[in-house]
Amino acid sequence: MCATTSCSMKTYRAVRGTRDILPDEAPRWQLVEATVREHLHRYGFREIRTPVLEATELFARGVGGSTDIVRKEMYTFAAGEESVTLRPENTASVVRAFVEHSLHRTATQEYPERLYYIGPMFRHERPQKGRQRQFHQIGVEVLGSAAPLADAETLQMLWSWLGRLQIAGLQLVLNSVGDETCRPAFREALRAWLAPRLPQLCADCNRRYAENPLRVFDCKVEADRALLAEAPTLLDLLCGPCRAHFQAVQDLLRGFDLPFAVDARMVRGLDYYQRTVFEVTSSALGAQNAVLGGGRYDGLVEELGGPAVPGFGFALGIERLLLLLPEGQGAAPPLDVAVIALGPEGFAAAIGLTRRLREGGVSALMPLAERPLGAQIKRAERQGARFALFVGKDEVAEGRYGLKDLQTGEQRPAAFEEVLGAVTGRIHVG
Repeated sequence: MCATTSCSMKTYRAVRGTRDILPDEAPRWQLVEATVREHLHRYGFREIRTPVLEATELFARGVGGSTDIVRKEMYTFAAGEESVTLRPENTASVVRAFVEHSLHRTATQEYPERLYYIGPMFRHERPQKGRQRQFHQIGVEVLGSAAPLADAETLQMLWSWLGRLQIAGLQLVLNSVGDETCRPAFREALRAWLAPRLPQLCADCNRRYAENPLRVFDCKVEADRALLAEAPTLLDLLCGPCRAHFQAVQDLLRGFDLPFAVDARMVRGLDYYQRTVFEVTSSALGAQNAVLGGGRYDGLVEELGGPAVPGFGFALGIERLLLLLPEGQGAAPPLDVAVIALGPEGFAAAIGLTRRLREGGVSALMPLAERPLGAQIKRAERQGARFALFVGKDEVAEGRYGLKDLQTGEQRPAAFEEVLGAVTGRIHVG
């Protein structure tokens, strides 16, 4: 039998498809978030934060009822008489906020509204490396301009930021999926090509054939993908304005010296895309090689109740990006000072000294109860502290404390202002 009641208590684990971001990991997340905020500021983007919960209809209309996201992956539940959904993506939410708060009134072709977000999304799919049911995205939306430069400049901004993170081996892949002028004719041409081949295609492709045949290019079944390699492409049937737009985007990217490839069979998994679509891929991620993606969605604002405002944007999963971040990027900064309290008098004085160090802009820790000297030294080493500050009865009486550089081993007595100057790099220790 158990000697205590604790052995019968249940322990809990994170819900499948979610994970804890532990203190040793958090600095890598902070690096990504801090650099993207600073980088986006350079390009005139402003942050928007939307609710995690939205009306289910927002995603059914915005993302598209034929998409796997809406059909299979959304966390939807009743709240009184409302049906609400944990957001599976954030473009629809940003557009809803853009319309609701009349941000379109100041967005123009020349000066569009540039927005970005960072936050969690939720999809009920099979968890795998770099993909969770609660995952985190960074996304940007440029609302108000149909100019090819809006596409190209946003892609240049993205490529520049990925370069700052020192992520190698990436490829930018582009396509155009046309618009409502040229896409209907292509849809019918694709249906005609697919019809005699339906028995050879998977059940999902047969469903997509009826609902939205462009979605067949999302198929991951290798045999189907090999067959679809012979299918007609939309690039062959683009209308004049769509063809000119796509050519202008490519010309601008070449002017930015930004390398890219064109994949005529690439589509994105959301129904709202028009004209430019793109992905950034990495060979380091295996078969599921997409790091991020996005494109143009000129009809979405109107679809969600706003005026006819064009848009362009992308989203990337932070978890997948972190798989590519070089080792050592985003290491936690070391503790500046471990305050070593010696005896009752030293402990009492260390409380005030630690506070003063923190107010001086220094990171400092001391034990919350008296501890042996050896235990405090071991803790300082484990924390990676740069300096140790010894505070005992004699040091308090003299007003000078033992300051030790834990990298060089040099130690000398120092008054508080000297300690503060040494730790912040204004004077040399030793």
